[in-house]
Amino acid sequence: MGIHQNITSIHLDVLKEIGNIGAAHAATALSSLLNKKIDMKVPKVEMVSFNDMMDLAGGPDNVVTAIYLRIEGDVSGSMFFILPIEQSNAFIRNLIQDPTFDFEKPPLSEIGISAMQELGNILSGSYLSALSDFTRLKIYPTVPALTVDMVGAIISFGLVELSQVSDYVIVIDTAIHEEDVPGSEDVRGHFFLLPDPESFDSIFKSLGVTLP
Repeated sequence: MGIHQNITSIHLDVLKEIGNIGAAHAATALSSLLNKKIDMKVPKVEMVSFNDMMDLAGGPDNVVTAIYLRIEGDVSGSMFFILPIEQSNAFIRNLIQDPTFDFEKPPLSEIGISAMQELGNILSGSYLSALSDFTRLKIYPTVPALTVDMVGAIISFGLVELSQVSDYVIVIDTAIHEEDVPGSEDVRGHFFLLPDPESFDSIFKSLGVTLP
């Protein structure tokens, strides 16, 4: 596909840098929310096909926690933040101080759901704000929806309203680390950014590349 062939490692490096700026903002907000020192990094940004996107999230049958939202403004599209269930549980238990909270054992407490949505708000808002500042495009996230389901079902749901989608997805790896805790493991998730076809052009034009 033309779009994919015209995007080079330089453009992905720029998106990674934007991701790290967003991650720094998100880390500050999370540190305040958790009252702990949180560090966030974007180790990698890449473009992958839909099939590879499913594999990155553990395969279509893998059950995960997902935050889904639409992007509106000068750029439109869909955005997912997908976390493995065990990492979501650890994060929310830590946040709400409830060791029994479990996304796989409904009914879920309202406070746990709200905490996960707030995480989605902070992460997506920080990243999209950095993207907006850098590209000078107006980009607004809708209110995030929280879903616990199989990867294939989640992604299909997010794409239902799109009559036409591109073949490629921008993947932004995210690593959240609690500092000052020896041996603590990173919480690793993936942002999947799926701009609507015409929005690919807007984003990459603003980064200095014209797509066919």
